[in-house]
Amino acid sequence: MSEQIYVGVDIGGTAIKVGICNPSGDLLHTYEGPTECEKGTETVLHNIATYARRIVEQSAYDWEQVGGVGVGIAGFLDIPNGIVKNSVNLGLRDVHLKDYLEQHLQKTVRINNDANVAALGEAWAGAGKGVDHCVCYTLGTGVGGGIIINGKIYEGFNGMAGELGHMQIVPDLEAIQCGCGKMGCLETVSSATGIIRMANDAVERGDRTSLSLAEHIMAKEVFDAAKAGDEVASRIVNRAAYYLGKSMASVAVVLNPQRFIVGGGVSKAGEFLFEQIREEFLKYTPEVAAENVTIVPATLGNDAGVVGAAGLILRS
Repeated sequence: MSEQIYVGVDIGGTAIKVGICNPSGDLLHTYEGPTECEKGTETVLHNIATYARRIVEQSAYDWEQVGGVGVGIAGFLDIPNGIVKNSVNLGLRDVHLKDYLEQHLQKTVRINNDANVAALGEAWAGAGKGVDHCVCYTLGTGVGGGIIINGKIYEGFNGMAGELGHMQIVPDLEAIQCGCGKMGCLETVSSATGIIRMANDAVERGDRTSLSLAEHIMAKEVFDAAKAGDEVASRIVNRAAYYLGKSMASVAVVLNPQRFIVGGGVSKAGEFLFEQIREEFLKYTPEVAAENVTIVPATLGNDAGVVGAAGLILRS
């Protein structure tokens, strides 16, 4: 068997997921093992290298067929030099990850931010397959993002491009402070955290809503209530969709992507949410910039990170 393969590593705080992809981006095999952050940096590094080799050993491929190893990781990175400056969740600081892995694996290694890597996965083999220019939003606890131009990740001069959740889009009179320290970020209204906060605020104000019956409000409860006709929940969803669509309008006139891809837990609300986002996007985007632009859900789910990591070798 002579086909070249690429290993992708998606490092999480609890588990490290590893996958093998072919040159077309097809995910051929996966393996998952514990990160073991509590045991320190050396253990985490050892585990990454071990799992990368193990997945190939467990497959029908040989190590000689590996064309390179890509790694997605959350945190502040020096991407060109492959250094993890600070990854709070993993307890890694000033770690020369690329050098370590190249020494232990004897393969080309590239690292990148986890949101960028997930975006690349969707662009390479998911909802953006065949599209050279796309922008990805990940709606979860926060709002992450990734920009793909000419089929490759756009990082900016120091790797901060694609921080879509920190577009300051909410007007001052409505703005609250974001976790980043700034006021009015998209993340404060369109993430799961933002949606839950708005719902709890409404209940605390005494607004008439079925959400007041929930013991612990989650984003799903807000969407379910809105779909059932709850006016308060509908207002919250409308607000989240409004700012998402408006932010996309701003991105459209700067980057002119062909497709917006939306993933993360909040995106599971489906067409109920997507229809509203598209409506707001068209309302605020010049006709020429909106023409033939699509807004679609992500398709790879939890595999986006590992596929995109493998793709770093071919698309960086």
